[in-house]
Amino acid sequence: MSSPENISPVNPLPPVVVALFVLVAGIEIVMWLGSQGIVGGADGAAWRISAVQKYAFSGEIADWMVRNNSYPPEHLIRFFTYGFIHFSFPQAIFVCVFLLALGKSVGESFGGVATLIVFIGSGVGGAVVYWLLLNDSLPLVGGFPHVYGLIGAFTYLMWLRLGQMGESQVRAFSLIGALMGIQLLFGALFGSQPDWVADVGGFATGFLLSFLVSPGGWARLRQMMRHD
Repeated sequence: MSSPENISPVNPLPPVVVALFVLVAGIEIVMWLGSQGIVGGADGAAWRISAVQKYAFSGEIADWMVRNNSYPPEHLIRFFTYGFIHFSFPQAIFVCVFLLALGKSVGESFGGVATLIVFIGSGVGGAVVYWLLLNDSLPLVGGFPHVYGLIGAFTYLMWLRLGQMGESQVRAFSLIGALMGIQLLFGALFGSQPDWVADVGGFATGFLLSFLVSPGGWARLRQMMRHD
């Protein structure tokens, strides 16, 4: 047994979650410091606008790539980079909170590589859904589709656990249902942006990816297909 002196009062986070948190929070801190004129001088105030122009996902640019059959790397990378920049400091804070809370459970169950695949893949999936369903001119930024993908992975874990317990697996979707309900309420009261579609796309991508990248997930999926 471990000595009480050697037991950490805080459960350590998976390294991949720490790395993602540092990346998201670090970029936002630099943007905020620039906006306050603390670093970067006069140019610092424009860093956020410049980052959005360069790294945000744009449905119009995606349309242009398909229409011209041209896929420059500086535009393809937008599918991956938009989740690491945010319109505001509070938006980034909420993303970091979700990342730490859900990343711990998913990271400990899935492992680092699989968690990273879910996080990045959900961002790509969210952008694709946003593009195909809305084709909105508003640029898509922020890590909510990515953390909603982690919610999808967490839902998958709950779905498995409830199935093993012989209980209704529909209950696993109570978290996403509650979050969507809150978004609808805030949208009705204060107006909403169409980027919630990307959040739903991220959740669905994260849930489906979990069947492939979770430990034993592929074998479990084949077994389910055989039963069907």
